[in-house]
Formats: sequence, structure tokens, C-alpha cells
Amino acid sequence: MTHKIAFVVPTKDRVKDLRIMLSSLAVQTRIPEQIIIVDGSNPPIKFLCEEFTDLPIEYIREFPPSLSRQRNAGIAKLSNDITLAGYLDDDLELEKDAVEKMLDFWDRAETSYGGAAFSITNIDSPSGTKIKKWFGLDSTEQGKVLPSGWVSMLGNTDVTMDVDWLCGGVTIWRRKIVDTYPYDEWFQGTGFLEDVDFSFNVRENFKLALVAEAKVLHHQHPILPDRYYLLGKWQIVNRHYFVRKYSHRGLSIFRAWLSSLSVILLNIFTGIKGRDINRFRCALGNISGIWIAVLNKDQKIKGYLK
Repeated sequence: MTHKIAFVVPTKDRVKDLRIMLSSLAVQTRIPEQIIIVDGSNPPIKFLCEEFTDLPIEYIREFPPSLSRQRNAGIAKLSNDITLAGYLDDDLELEKDAVEKMLDFWDRAETSYGGAAFSITNIDSPSGTKIKKWFGLDSTEQGKVLPSGWVSMLGNTDVTMDVDWLCGGVTIWRRKIVDTYPYDEWFQGTGFLEDVDFSFNVRENFKLALVAEAKVLHHQHPILPDRYYLLGKWQIVNRHYFVRKYSHRGLSIFRAWLSSLSVILLNIFTGIKGRDINRFRCALGNISGIWIAVLNKDQKIKGYLK
């Protein structure tokens, strides 16, 4: 089967990063059929898209920005002939044959596969610390969703593997998936765990794969120091929302509460050991998140980490 592929790229105030990402798409051995830039920048960055006249870019404006809403808005603009659609972060840089290698995977893939992710080469394959594993916060296996609602991370891989979830900004999906499964717009702003929520939902009926040969770099920005309090709240509130939503699939409310207490202790311990004020900010956010999860469990928390 000869697939036609489209990318949806939500962006916010990252002209330099987006230029690098689009430049890497412009030199691909296989150019995508459609690239949809969903701009939540202030001011708008339409001028940048107009620099890449050789790419099939469509520009749409979605303001104020919110990652889940931007992704849904982009998917609504897919051309009828697109058979694979994906989401790319604006701070990626694709290796020259990344799209071709991803399409090679889909040409071979069984119909049981619904989604696949590029392998991020500048993130080490995680192994999970003993203390985090003991508290149900991590695993030695990549890409696992744990009963507590925590996940083991996805890193560089030498072998294509099946996983439980996919990072939202490096994914490709069958057209029927994106037509059927919208991103949950309960997740606001940066959308912490919105990709776990989306992909774990798909995983109930379809397999997911991390594709070793399709490689990208992620020029990830550090979390701003004053946003660690927000991260701490999201670690509790968004995770409890996710666990409640999928408790029928083996996620445990009890383990989610146990992990909430564990992560507070872990952030305090890490802060003391490393003299890291950001871990204390995160712990304070955790405590605030527990109050929200108890008193107003469906509260949506807006904000951006970077």
C-alpha cells in the first residue's frame, strides 16, 4: 500500500525551533503530502511558513493556544486522501530519512497497529530507579502504563517494540484513528499527560509501536523555574483524572493515591539531596494538587511549563 502522510504541528512562540523542524522536513527523502501548522503564537508566525515554498504547508490560527485543542483543530483540516496522520512537536529535528523509515514500518505493519512513534535519539533509554519502581512510579521496561497512572518513559531504541503509550509530538496514526479518537480537551495549556490519555485510549483496541529506524532529535526546552509548582499540581490532578477515566482497564485509584504521597516524599528527598529549589516547588505543587483532587477533582488547570 502506498500511504499518503500528513503532519499536524501545534506551535507557540518558537520561531527558531519551528524553522529548524521545517528545514528538516524540507530535506526528507520522502516529503509528506500535507503539513498543517496550528499557530497559537503571539504575535502570529505565518510569515515563517511562507518561507518554505517547497513544502505543502497549510497555516491555521488557534488562539488562545492549548495543545489538545490545537491538535484537534489541525486534524479537522486533513485532506480526504490522507491515510496516515501524525503530530509533531515544533522543537523536533528529523533525520533525513525519518519519514521514509516510518512509512516503511507502515507498509509492513499488520492492521492491528493503530499508532507508531519516531525514536528520539538524544534521550537515553530509561531504566527506572529502584526507589521509583518500588513506589510504582517507574519500570525497567520502556513505554509501560503502570497501575498507579505513572508511565515508564520512551527513549532511544535499537529495536522496534510494542508499547502501552506514545509521546504525543512524535506520533503517526492510521487515518481511522484520528478520525475516531479526538484529544481530550479537559487537558489545558501544555497538556500534561494528554498524550498518555490519547494513546492509552487507542491501545485498548490497537497495538502501538516505537519504531527504531525512524529517528528524530528533540531540542527540548527546560522547564522554567517558576513553573515547577504548576508541574507538581499537574502530577497529581491530571494523573488522578487519567486513572479515574481508565480504572476499568486496571488502573488503580488506591495506587494513584499511594503514588501521590510517594512523589511528594521523593521530590522533598531529591530537593534536600541536590539542594534543588525546583524540587521543593514541585512538592508544594503536589500538595496543592492533592487538595484539588480531594475537593474539586474535575478542576482543569491551565498553564505552560516552558
